[in-house]
Amino acid sequence: MIQMLRQSGTLLGFAAILIFLTIQLPDTFLTARNLINISQQLSMLAVVAATMTIVMVMNDFDLSVGSMASLAGIVAAVLFAAGFPVWVGLLAALSVGVLGGLFNGFLVSILGILPFVATLGTLTVFSGTAFLISDGKTIFGRDIPASFSGFTRAGIEIGSVKIPFLTLTALAVIALCWFILEQTNFGRRLYAIGGNREAAHLAGIRVKRLRLIAFALTGFGAAAAGLMYAARVASANPTQGSGLMLDAIAAVFLGMTMSRQGEPRVLYTLVGVLMLGVLDNGLTQLRVDSYVREILVGLIVISAVATAAFSKRNARS
Repeated sequence: MIQMLRQSGTLLGFAAILIFLTIQLPDTFLTARNLINISQQLSMLAVVAATMTIVMVMNDFDLSVGSMASLAGIVAAVLFAAGFPVWVGLLAALSVGVLGGLFNGFLVSILGILPFVATLGTLTVFSGTAFLISDGKTIFGRDIPASFSGFTRAGIEIGSVKIPFLTLTALAVIALCWFILEQTNFGRRLYAIGGNREAAHLAGIRVKRLRLIAFALTGFGAAAAGLMYAARVASANPTQGSGLMLDAIAAVFLGMTMSRQGEPRVLYTLVGVLMLGVLDNGLTQLRVDSYVREILVGLIVISAVATAAFSKRNARS
């Protein structure tokens, strides 16, 4: 009974939030327009959280995803401003994300630096680089091509509802991450590494190479989210991804509370993303100060980490 309550506690909390906001905001919360708006707001976080799940499966994590997202957006915007085609900016930004992820993976898997220390260092490196190449300024206006920013206003119409491409992109990334982790040998090996790294190595799994690849995928996701954000607001600045890291980690840990073994799972991470996004949207509509949300997210992280650690300890005993 206690185990069931612990696993379903996050879902019950999510349901309670939905009921509360529906009662408090009967005319605006559960409307098609607001739900579409929430899906767009969450698309960047969903991409980062889904790819963050890949490294957290191995008991690693990446603190640099927010600054990586900012750097990717800046790289694309600088190239746009210099007159390069949109595809060049997109390719360069995504390449920067992959290279940044590979660098994180090199520090962690090859040099053996703790993920917290390594990615805390690269967080400042990526952030400083974004400020350097942008001269600390926001890039917007005519420097951002309409064909790039127009992506966020387009979508697929289903009846009277238009599903934005941002939402569809996030769903595609989530589906891909789910397939990688749940349906491939690569994903199963990542879970084996997370369960016991030494035993995985003795079993013939190439631990260092897989960790390197996993960090590269997370870097790619961060860069993609940075591009999505820049397209949505038709601008890029060196701090625009700063809030992604904490929310992504919080979403993964919230998902871990629903797993019997306390393991990260992409679909559970999605529930965590939805919970944070719905809470943020509701508090904004209720005109609650932003610092209250920060307090709530911090408390959610603490409770989620504690619950996940407790579940893992019980699963091993």
